[in-house]
Amino acid sequence: MKLPFLIYPLVVFYLFTTAVPAFAQKEIGASYDATRDGMKAKTDSLYFEALKAEIKKDEPLALSLFEQFTTLRPEVSDPWYEMAVLNYNNRKTDLAIEYLKKAIALNKDNKWYKEKYALILAETGDYLQAASITDDLSKAEPNDPGYLTQAAEYYEKAKNYKEALKFLNKAIMAVGPSEELTELKEHVYLNMDSLERAADMIRELVAREPKNGKYYKDLGDLYDNNKEPGKAAQVYEQAEKIIPGDPYIQGGRAEHFLRIGDTANYVLYDTRAILNNEQDADEQLEAFESFIQSMPNDSVVRATGLPICRQLAAQHPADPQVMWIFGDFLDNCGKRDSAVWAYNRSLQAKSSVEVWRKLLENFWERQMSDSLIKNSERYIRMYPNSVDPQFFNAQGHYLKKEYDKAIKSINRAIDNQPENDKPALASLYSFMAEVYHSNKQDEFSDKAFDKAIVLDPDNAVALNNYAYFLSERAVRLDDAEKMSKKSLDLKPGEANYLDTYGWIMYKKGDYEKAKVFVKRAIELFGDRADAPLFDHLGNIYYKLNNKDKAIINWKLAKEKGTDDPEIDKKISEGKLYE
Repeated sequence: MKLPFLIYPLVVFYLFTTAVPAFAQKEIGASYDATRDGMKAKTDSLYFEALKAEIKKDEPLALSLFEQFTTLRPEVSDPWYEMAVLNYNNRKTDLAIEYLKKAIALNKDNKWYKEKYALILAETGDYLQAASITDDLSKAEPNDPGYLTQAAEYYEKAKNYKEALKFLNKAIMAVGPSEELTELKEHVYLNMDSLERAADMIRELVAREPKNGKYYKDLGDLYDNNKEPGKAAQVYEQAEKIIPGDPYIQGGRAEHFLRIGDTANYVLYDTRAILNNEQDADEQLEAFESFIQSMPNDSVVRATGLPICRQLAAQHPADPQVMWIFGDFLDNCGKRDSAVWAYNRSLQAKSSVEVWRKLLENFWERQMSDSLIKNSERYIRMYPNSVDPQFFNAQGHYLKKEYDKAIKSINRAIDNQPENDKPALASLYSFMAEVYHSNKQDEFSDKAFDKAIVLDPDNAVALNNYAYFLSERAVRLDDAEKMSKKSLDLKPGEANYLDTYGWIMYKKGDYEKAKVFVKRAIELFGDRADAPLFDHLGNIYYKLNNKDKAIINWKLAKEKGTDDPEIDKKISEGKLYE
């Protein structure tokens, strides 16, 4: 076990809260007589002011006051220790060591000083000296086996394995065999390249608890990690006879098969381990997460993971975490309606903001406005002062073109949003601006965008959308260009932002530049390029007197489902209508 290096601050706090300081009773009381009460009172005051500053995290003031104290009374040890700790916290290790040496010289019996000294030495890599100090502490405190264990750890880090084993054996004699000490000996033997002696340490644990599957797994892992797969296989075969159906052994054997490339058996045994109901739901989910992370790609994850996740849900139908994970898995597999069912089961067991968000995102992404409104209203009833449900409610009304209702919900979200979270507020105002724009309330839209950008000048989405809406109206094009440039500086290569800048250039009559940016946006989108992009490019080509390419792009825009009411006339007549 680790030494309690953090106990000493409690002593400091005791000094601060006690009417007569402990050091005054011992060191000061012994060193100063009644004729020096004035000095004592002054230094006592300095010490307490230093402690106050330290508690308030005013480290420069604390250091200054402790230094003043040591100038007046250098024979008192505690201030030297406090200065060591403060310097150590500020990564001034050399000063910390210097002050600790002074403290120890003044108070050779203080174990807290020596513990701290050993710790700092170890952190600087001087493990041998740290071990020597801890060895001395173990001699002074023979009833504290923690010092023996710590000395062993320091000796091991110093690669003095013989001494490390000696101290571990002393610790075992003092407290008896334990899992921690046995495992430490195993680690030392491994560092000594003595695999079988390390294995013997785990066998000792097996002998003490022959029905504990973890120890068999540890032994199997030891052999697998040291390129002895045959011995690992033997361990698991024997273990399965002793404790059949143990989840540790199933999981260990699965990892063994994964290491040797036997994928089929890996899936078989890991599935058994995950679904083993000797584990609780949290352990099963942790094992399932590890299994998913081991899969090579998403298609394999879906094929192998979904049946396991389904069985986990069947085992724990009322566990909110399991049903949440099941919902996510179904969502990622494209089974969106089933995911809604799982999320609702999770919410029935326990209301959770995270699951509510997942449920509403499901409806939002599918643009299911009625479901979004209905369920966001349920969410609002559960969390009336939360921003999220109002935001999703606004999205639902926005999808239905119920703009006035959307604005009301956004305003409620803004009212609930903490004022100090300016980026979040900016995003809400940016969304409000989009709603006003869709409702052809341009003046209100511009004001909302202005608020968003004042709150968060680097909100690339707000900058881009504001710029694009201005270009659509062909107003304030210089402002639009500046905002669009800034959005591209913030997110270079963002396809939507490239299209916005190209469209602004189109509106300003720089058609060659417009073509470069819109074409680049289409290239970046690839198959995901949508109708407005091709409509834009068609218009640009028309302005560049290339009617054939204009018609080709207008046709692509029509195939992509453009909402341009003039698209058929543009294609049939080869003429631009704006």
